[in-house]
Amino acid sequence: MIKRGLQMLKNAVSPRSLRAQLLSRSLFILAALLILIGALQYFLMLNFLFKNQAESMGSQILRFPKQMMEKMELYPRPFANYGDSASPTRPNATTPDKSKRGPFLFLPDTSLAIINAEGEFIPRSQQSGLPAPQLTAEEYNEIRENWQSRQPERYRVAKDGAGNEQLIVFRPLADSNSWNGMIQLGVLTAPIKAIALRQFFIFIILAALALLGGIMLYLPVLKRTLKPLDQMIESVEEIDAGNLDHRFPTSSGQTEIDRLADSFNGMLERLEGSFKSEREAKEHMRRFIADASHELRTPLTSIHGFLEVLLRGAAERPEQLYPALNSMLSESTRMKKLVEDLLLLAKLDRTPVVQRTDTRLDTLILEMEPHLRMLARERTVNFRVEPQIHAMCDADKIKQVVLNLFLNAVQHTDQNDGVITVTLSGHYKRAIITVQDNGAGIADEHLPYVFERFYRSDSSRARKHGGFGLGLSITQSIISAHGGDIQVKSELGQGTAFEVHLPAL
Repeated sequence: MIKRGLQMLKNAVSPRSLRAQLLSRSLFILAALLILIGALQYFLMLNFLFKNQAESMGSQILRFPKQMMEKMELYPRPFANYGDSASPTRPNATTPDKSKRGPFLFLPDTSLAIINAEGEFIPRSQQSGLPAPQLTAEEYNEIRENWQSRQPERYRVAKDGAGNEQLIVFRPLADSNSWNGMIQLGVLTAPIKAIALRQFFIFIILAALALLGGIMLYLPVLKRTLKPLDQMIESVEEIDAGNLDHRFPTSSGQTEIDRLADSFNGMLERLEGSFKSEREAKEHMRRFIADASHELRTPLTSIHGFLEVLLRGAAERPEQLYPALNSMLSESTRMKKLVEDLLLLAKLDRTPVVQRTDTRLDTLILEMEPHLRMLARERTVNFRVEPQIHAMCDADKIKQVVLNLFLNAVQHTDQNDGVITVTLSGHYKRAIITVQDNGAGIADEHLPYVFERFYRSDSSRARKHGGFGLGLSITQSIISAHGGDIQVKSELGQGTAFEVHLPAL
């Protein structure tokens, strides 16, 4: 089972893949946590075993028989002052050497020592047990003060003369109210640490087995979890400029994957729009170049023809010279106007800067009235202007807008029966300029394209009157630069109305 899991791990996980990184980082974090838990468990277990051993040793001291204590001279003997010559019982006795007392049989793996009231250290297990570790006088005084202040010392760890680490406990001599010394009992810590270390190794082995089993269970789950991402990668590889309409599902049940799919869909929409705009721009540019070339070719052809006529001898005949020159002047003027309009459009497209001032639109239109009536000739012109309508605009540019719309109406109305109405009104902080005519009108299929450059609703380009199809494009660019908009309403046989909306004061 372990080999199978390792083989699955080797075959299914690539070192640089997201699956490998997720798996390795997850396992690293889990392994670090398990090691931390194991180390914490080891120290807690060791402390617990030390406490239990210390309590057991303390109980063991309390079970010492009184005769044993007297034999070890733990209690004062009845003749405590047997070194005194005045003693009636042992007048000639001398004080015995405590270090030469007879051995006391004790547990072989235990050390025992006495610390008397004067602080003298008396080992009692040299022959029958372990050598007792000796602490400093300051440490013994600290232990005695803790006992006297009702804060007994639980245990201490110290090394004996042989270098062995021992767990030692202390108990006072309790047969008297005064301090008569204490007993020090110790055992080796190596067996206790071995138990804790064995538990630690068992935990590490179980943790390793758990991690290995987790890998075998985690790989299929991880593969299934990342399946939507794999499908998205395959779909992205299949997408090119020809099928940008493809969209990813956003309901896989995984928030991150759904957000990624939604982001991809938005990116594809933007790319699709960009490609579409690029195609439209290329087509528009192609059509624009073709239209501009056609419009320029007509006057150039005329001028070229007249020049050929003049070179053939017409220059010497006044009846042919002056009409040719007049025609050449007319065509050059027409060509100059086309170039100026193209330059104006390019300027408006690049940096549409207008000098805005507080302008009374009613005064502006009334100032243009004589000029407009002259351009209309026999056509009927009506002015309906509301007073006191102000707007922040460039007066010259707005005059050009009105003039372009008026000339467009003149071109599409009958010279004798044509009626053109110029209206100025205000509505909800908007100034509305309307130029309406009773011409033939514009078909519905042509309305979306009337503001395109060089666009003409008639199929024939060879007309003697009219402009180049740039006036309405220039008008729309000027209105957009002012933050307004222009609309067209038309009905075949009823006429056309252009409405200009500008921000009013």
